Amino acid sequence: MTGPRIRVALADDQELMRSALEVMLEASPGLELVAQAADGIELLERLRVHRADVVVMDVRMPRLDGIETTKRVRAEHPASRVLVLTTFDLDEYVFAAVRAGASGFLTKDASAEELAAAIRAVHAGDAMLAPRATASLVDFVAQVPGPVDAETLLEPLTAREREVLALLVTGASNEDIAARLYLTGNTVKTHVKAILAKLELPDRVHVIIWAYEHGLVAG
Repeated sequence: MTGPRIRVALADDQELMRSALEVMLEASPGLELVAQAADGIELLERLRVHRADVVVMDVRMPRLDGIETTKRVRAEHPASRVLVLTTFDLDEYVFAAVRAGASGFLTKDASAEELAAAIRAVHAGDAMLAPRATASLVDFVAQVPGPVDAETLLEPLTAREREVLALLVTGASNEDIAARLYLTGNTVKTHVKAILAKLELPDRVHVIIWAYEHGLVAG
């Protein structure tokens, strides 16, 4: 794999799991493990010394759990993406971490290839979340929204970006959006990037959360 290596930091309170993940990462082309930690506090200390593009993090850790750690990583290192690890793929604790700024999650029984693909995906700005988990996440974050002025919220977006946004919040892929709107894949990518920048959101999953929290989509 050509180009700069993706710098990865790893946090898990189980030494055996850290060792297994280290082996998996070292065997994956284009990835470089730059830091390890046994809990959230140690992770934050390591990240002040070692820059990481992607943080692979257990959500259930002592001293500082994955939710609070995710918030702090995103605040202190906004360029770093967070990929959380979980035993169960429908874990509300994980959903809370995603809501706090993580770009998705992966179960701990994932293969080396799946882990590497997930890291590359979140590094590229995509979200790593299974379709059925997306539905459960929406159920978890959906609230009874207060009055909202949709026009004001959507004012930064062009008419075409609003069309793309309407499909994004349904979980549609770039390919689906391109087919529905008769656009090229590259054009859709450009629109998605513009939407994320204008709404100041990290990835597609957070677009869905944003839309539900503001009452733009019926729960």
